[in-house]
Order: sequence, then C-alpha cells, then structure tokens
Amino acid sequence: MTVPSLSPEAPVGVFDSGLGGLSVLRHARARLPADDFLYVADSGNAPYGERSAGWIRERSIELGHFLIGHGVKALLIACNTATAAAAQALRERWPGLPVIGMEPAVKPAAAATRSGVVGVLATTGTLASARFAALLDTVGRDIRVITRPGTGLVEAVERGELDTPATRALVASHITPLLAAGADTIVLGCTHYPFLRTLIEQAAGPQVSVIDTGDAVARQLARKLGEAGLLRAHGIGTERFWSSAPADAGEQVLRCMWRGDAAFEALPR
Repeated sequence: MTVPSLSPEAPVGVFDSGLGGLSVLRHARARLPADDFLYVADSGNAPYGERSAGWIRERSIELGHFLIGHGVKALLIACNTATAAAAQALRERWPGLPVIGMEPAVKPAAAATRSGVVGVLATTGTLASARFAALLDTVGRDIRVITRPGTGLVEAVERGELDTPATRALVASHITPLLAAGADTIVLGCTHYPFLRTLIEQAAGPQVSVIDTGDAVARQLARKLGEAGLLRAHGIGTERFWSSAPADAGEQVLRCMWRGDAAFEALPR
C-alpha cells in the first residue's frame, strides 16, 4: 500500500497494544486541538510485552495498513514495545509518512536524579530491545539504571482496575525493589503506566520523581507535522476509536479514561 498525498485536513493515526496509548493521546489532543485522531487499541492481542519482536513488527505493519487505509497523515506509535520492535520497519515501508514513536525518558531522568540511581519500569519487550540498550549506552553511562518488568500492570489497566487493593499491592511489588536499590527517579516506560501514576507516586513517596514521556512525544508529533506543513489550522478535532477486543470488553474503561460518550468500532481481524 502506498501513502496517498498528505493533507493538513487528514487525521493522525495512533495505535497501541491496548488502552494505554490513551495517555499519549491526551497530550496529543492538548497540543493539537484542531486535528482529528484515529485510535486503534489492539486489546485483543494485549499485552505486547511478552510477544516476539517479529510478531510485534508484523502486527504493527497490519495496524499501519489499516490506518493508512483511512487516510492518515502521520502514525503515532503510542506504545514503547511496538516502537522498539517496529518503528524502523514502518519508516522504511512508508518513507513519506511521519512516524513518531515512544522512548523511555532515561535522559531527563538522568538529569533529574540526585542519588545517581534511576529506576525504569517497562515491559519485558522494551527492556530486552536493542533500542533500549542503545539508549542506555548513550545516556546511561554516568548513572546506575535499575530495570523492572512491570508484569501484570498492563492487564490491570486493560481491566480498568486503576485503584483496587490488588492493583495497589501489585504496584508496590514493582516499586519497592527500585527504591531498595536507591532509585530516586522512576521512569514509566510503558504508556499504560501513567494511568497508575497516583498509585506509583504513593508507593514511591514524595522524595521520588516519576517521569513519563507523553507530553514530549506530543510535542514531537506537533513539530514533525509543522515541519511537513501538515498542521490543521482551524476547527475542533474529533476522535474515532477501534478495538480488536469485543467492544463491551473495554468500552466502559474507554469512557472512564477518555469521555463518557466514547465508543469502540470493531477492528477487522
């Protein structure tokens, strides 16, 4: 599939392994109030963190095809795991299309830490990726980086269990080892995790900084669109949502996280 001529009036395509990318979409909506967004939640296949890089790459290309078929002017990969596995493949396949991905905020965390120890909470796929290794090699030389796979956190967010005793206990089980290792700064390396930020901050305590990259990625999206002459100047933007899971499985969570009248359309499989 070739990319059609890009227009400022076209929508921006966003995809994630599930609902976590809504945390990034919030920032993108704030930065680009006039633009339309098409959001794909691949919740039927979540979480991506335990899947192979090859599977994630092929699935990301499928989702890219779907969004390009709806005429998008850019792709925003609102998923750290998919960015690590597939961003380069998407850029090579559609070189004329702006493709913006995620990156764990190790660089700002390195600048913020006082103890010299940074904790990174992310999926197994992100932590094992060559992209993450290269990031650490570039910006992590003068600090100690402690990584922790956030097993179970994506699933809790997908179920809408954002403040239950079980989720509190799960969050604490991941944060406590980072604190024990001396981390005074924690990076949220998965777009699902900002929905648990309150619990994470409570578990970490007031002396620990918690950093995510949602707004930085939204700024990068706006910059890329501006450089390409693709910013929509006027109007009030809309959102349209698809999910690969049954609509009733996530629609209540979507409405809680986004807006009361939001609804999923079925993503063709």
